[in-house]
Amino acid sequence: MDIKGKVHEVSATMQVTESLKKRELIVEYIENPQYPEYLKFEAIQDRCNLLDNVKVGDDVEVFFNLRGRPWTDKNGKKSYFNSLQLWRLNVLTGGGASASPEYAPPADISSAPDDDDLPF
Repeated sequence: MDIKGKVHEVSATMQVTESLKKRELIVEYIENPQYPEYLKFEAIQDRCNLLDNVKVGDDVEVFFNLRGRPWTDKNGKKSYFNSLQLWRLNVLTGGGASASPEYAPPADISSAPDDDDLPF
């Protein structure tokens, strides 16, 4: 699955257990401009590095897997949890990309030398 949105927040890497680290990315998703959604994606293990160059305000395309799991509390009540696990990220704008392309400065044709040997 994938969506496009604007980076709202990027967390630091958290060491959850000795063998598990994760990092969270909050993306503002605007399908309906009147009611923007804020989606939390999890990057785990080596995927945490994908968020190193992402900055708040960047427009991004997030590729993720939808995960779900049951959990039973001590009273026997069953609940279900969903998570969005990030596996790829493309920065569309921002993050060091300039808003306008850079060009070479224009040549000053008015300062051509007088001893020009052009035949016309």
